[in-house]
Amino acid sequence: MSPRKVNPQLRTAMIDIAARLLAEEGPAAFSARRIAEEAGSSTMPVYTHFGGMAGLVREIVHEGFARLQDGFSEVAESDDPVADMALLGRVYRHNARVRPHLYAVMFGGASLAGFSLSDDDRTHGRYTLTPVIACARRCIACGRFRTDDAELVAQRMWIATHGLVTLELGQYLVAPYDAERTFEAQLVGLMTSAGDEVRAAVRSVDASRAREPFPLADGWDAADSA
Repeated sequence: MSPRKVNPQLRTAMIDIAARLLAEEGPAAFSARRIAEEAGSSTMPVYTHFGGMAGLVREIVHEGFARLQDGFSEVAESDDPVADMALLGRVYRHNARVRPHLYAVMFGGASLAGFSLSDDDRTHGRYTLTPVIACARRCIACGRFRTDDAELVAQRMWIATHGLVTLELGQYLVAPYDAERTFEAQLVGLMTSAGDEVRAAVRSVDASRAREPFPLADGWDAADSA
């Protein structure tokens, strides 16, 4: 008997549906039958694609980081590594805003329906930080960042950006300190905290905004991406 063929479109659809159900309705809605109904399928693909519900939870997390990695890979190196670093931050924010349900499950903002992640699963997520570490090394090498710990710089960038984005998705950031204003200020602050000169940091952050392929309009609401 030939092996069952994997339908990549159905697999992706089930991951997105499952993430949305967890984020919006919680564990009670997280069932193979409900996911299959919304995907227009039987429950069998839940087991053939993911090995069961626990495997589906892990795949939501892995898929979320894979999509983030895809976004990071689109940031081409320029002769201004600080602008590149700021652009990586913009990619992180954009990824969370257009995929809020995946983002919620990736970082535990949504219940994992009684299933747990292994350290290997989390290492999969940590690995996504590799381009940020590499960019930090370039910032250090050219003398813009005055530290010798690229990994610590990358961790600080991640922590700070993640915190702001989480508050933004929760709609806690309002005028006059809305997400747009605070994010731009945060990018400059992160670069100067790593040792960059203020004027140089402002120029690089402005340059990164000009390179942003997905401008984010004011007044965005998480529901827009649902």
